[in-house]
Amino acid sequence: MNWRSNICYLFFVFLFFMSFFCIFWGIYFRLYNLCYFLDWEVASLNSSSIVMTFLFDWMSLLFMGFVLFISSMVVFYSSGYMEGDCYISRFIILVILFVLSMMLLIISPNMISILLGWDGLGLISYLLVIYYQNFKSYSAGMLTVLSNRLGDVAFLMAIAWMLNFGSWNYVFYVDLFLDVLEAKIISFLMIFAAMTKSAQIPFSSWLPAAMAAPTPVSALVHSSTLVTAGVYLMIRFNSLILSTDFAKYLLFIGGLTMFMSGLGANFEFDLKKIIALSTLSQLGLMMSILSMGFCDLAFFHLLTHALFKALLFMCAGVVIHNLGDCQDIRYMGGLVDYMPLTFACFCVSNLALCGMPFLAGFYSKDLILEISAFSLLNYVSFLFYFVSTGFTASYTARLIFFSVVGGVNGFTFSSISDEGWNMLKGMLGMVIFAIIGGSCLSWLIFPCPYMICLPFELKTLALSVSLIGAFFGYLFSLFPYNWNLFSLHYIFPTFFVGSMWFMPYISTQGICNYPLISGRMLVKSFDHGWCEFFGGQGLYNSFLDFSVFGQKVQSNLVKIYWCLLVFYYIVYLF
Repeated sequence: MNWRSNICYLFFVFLFFMSFFCIFWGIYFRLYNLCYFLDWEVASLNSSSIVMTFLFDWMSLLFMGFVLFISSMVVFYSSGYMEGDCYISRFIILVILFVLSMMLLIISPNMISILLGWDGLGLISYLLVIYYQNFKSYSAGMLTVLSNRLGDVAFLMAIAWMLNFGSWNYVFYVDLFLDVLEAKIISFLMIFAAMTKSAQIPFSSWLPAAMAAPTPVSALVHSSTLVTAGVYLMIRFNSLILSTDFAKYLLFIGGLTMFMSGLGANFEFDLKKIIALSTLSQLGLMMSILSMGFCDLAFFHLLTHALFKALLFMCAGVVIHNLGDCQDIRYMGGLVDYMPLTFACFCVSNLALCGMPFLAGFYSKDLILEISAFSLLNYVSFLFYFVSTGFTASYTARLIFFSVVGGVNGFTFSSISDEGWNMLKGMLGMVIFAIIGGSCLSWLIFPCPYMICLPFELKTLALSVSLIGAFFGYLFSLFPYNWNLFSLHYIFPTFFVGSMWFMPYISTQGICNYPLISGRMLVKSFDHGWCEFFGGQGLYNSFLDFSVFGQKVQSNLVKIYWCLLVFYYIVYLF
């Protein structure tokens, strides 16, 4: 065991025990309904003092415990996945800083300290996305960090507006003064910041682009850290948002994000991007149920989704690692014969994503769908919920049949096996919680469970939509390569749906292309055109002509003297 592996094991042990410490205290705080504020005076000068305030309640402690547990498994998994990397110590330190930034955001009731964690997540995510130093990673990193900077600007403006309340501790004011203009402005700015961090429409393009990061980072980002920061912020500001008219717009945007990402994942062939689009779909589900006022359901789904999504990315990382960095699912197939343990975990996480009964995702997702069917929703939002659920089952079944149980398509797998025990141990630690985590959390978060009485058709609608979606996903997986040629007859709608409704192009070329063209035309016509003609080059040419004329005047020719004599005589006469 070398020193690089020792770093991974050291941080794994620390994070693992800290996670169970936080989960234990989170359960204790939930049972006794406790909430503690901790004020730490950092510095004091005369009558001014800098105080850091920390909020410890069952929600923050439980979420911290889950983040630390997933981080510990990801660090242990990284010791096998990044084994050949000579800079693994730098990678692990960046991951730890990433987790610490999320910890600061979770336990902060103060807008300034939240901003420190918020900006720390954005900066370190950029460093992790560009970890593999190539042009694609650099472009993805710039798209990620600039999209998140928009939310940072909104956060800074909200901090400026919070001065009208007298303090930056939002928890003291979130239930007061809800009808004043400042509350509405802060509500809008918080929604805008959360939409950028959680990649809601129209800021969705950075989430699939961030797949350029190493797979352990993707497992951490998409489960419990970066993209969930916006949802967690909306949970804390939920009562403020519900007091304004922006909640209905958030419901529509969350449903539209759900629909768009679920539809686009059925047209995607990149393994990691399919999983990234599934994260986007679940984030839209959390945002939409938050806008209806069910913040406890959103938090419940946030925790269960973190468990199986981290496991799903770990399984995808093992597949990519064993296939020589190939991520195209069209080259996979029949891998269950060569990596049975990996694909057992892969199928468990995929079924939990679909809401398979009695797995982690079932308890939260089915409850959210039943609440949406029970609530007074319009037809558009209702269709967004259940059609997106069908899309989730469709792309999940398509992914399983393409990669796991289909025929061998592109590779010879004579040397592929379930090797790399560190990766497998990290995955097996996660699969236990992906199976039992939902039932345990349902008893913990809801001491009095929801009792939802629906007609038989609505009660079984989620199951029916999932089964229909899985059947269509199986049909999509049967398409051979030459069937893709039929899409050339419908190239525009296929390209439109498969490219997330042109959002990656609008977010990059749509924003940069026309200003750059306008700038080039302005430089050519102004800086290199009229300014040069009337400026430096014009003066130079004028002085040059005057100098040539002066030299001719001083050349001592008789005709010049006669002309000057006539000129002076005319001036004298007139």
